[in-house]
Amino acid sequence: MAQLKEIRNRITSVKNTRQVTSAMKMVSASKLKKAQDMIVQVKPYERKLHEIIENLSLGVVEFNSVFFSEQPIEKVLVVVIGSNRGLCGGFNTNVVKYSILHAYEKFEYLLKAGKVEFFSIGKQVEKGLNSKGIELFGEASDLMLNFNVDEINGFADQLINLYKEGNFQRIDIVYNRFKNAAVQVLTAEQFLPVIKPATEDKESIVLSDFIYEPSKEEILESIVPQALKMQLYRILLDSNAAEQGARMTAMHQATENANDLIKELTKTYNNTRQSAITNEIVEITAGAEALN
Repeated sequence: MAQLKEIRNRITSVKNTRQVTSAMKMVSASKLKKAQDMIVQVKPYERKLHEIIENLSLGVVEFNSVFFSEQPIEKVLVVVIGSNRGLCGGFNTNVVKYSILHAYEKFEYLLKAGKVEFFSIGKQVEKGLNSKGIELFGEASDLMLNFNVDEINGFADQLINLYKEGNFQRIDIVYNRFKNAAVQVLTAEQFLPVIKPATEDKESIVLSDFIYEPSKEEILESIVPQALKMQLYRILLDSNAAEQGARMTAMHQATENANDLIKELTKTYNNTRQSAITNEIVEITAGAEALN
């Protein structure tokens, strides 16, 4: 009977766990829908900003801007974006591994020379990088709490200033890009310097006769920081949507595993109970025969 009680207690424990995982799945599904809506709202604005920058920069014959300059790379900053909470499968582990792989493939010499710094956004990413023996340049986990636009813009300004002041000649952002609820695409985007629009087919470039006031150079200097801030905001939203999708998938799988385990435990419980009843019947029968 003691064994039956242990199985009953375990079934109850698994059922309680199933309730938690099922609730977390529903919460993540709700957050995923909101995150997708926010991405849909942001992307057209970001796309239009990049179109404006492309059109303006194509018409500039000589444009020496710090945002577009391709200096010799002496030091690199890799910003790694993950989550503050776990229970989302390999979401954080994968982005940590990919960020290190990205640094090794793109900047192997600088990485071995200690010229590649890592900046974490997300407490789980911070733990993951620390576990790899990487000393972080900084962390900004609070950005993933409420996606406050002012805080994100402030962090973007911080990255821009680090680049302008020459602390880093290249800044990349590594994150999980949302594809669907079950698939997250590990992505590395160049943040600074801004990638120049392709101008190989110069004959296809139509120069307009518009008179700009202020000049194209001044307009670009004003718009590019706004585009960078919007790029960072979109990346954070994308990573958040990917996190919710990964957590929803992980909790769905955990709930299914709990269901399977409950079935197995119930079957074991019934078999054990039946064996106990059979043994009792055999003992009673044997006792009655002994009395006769």
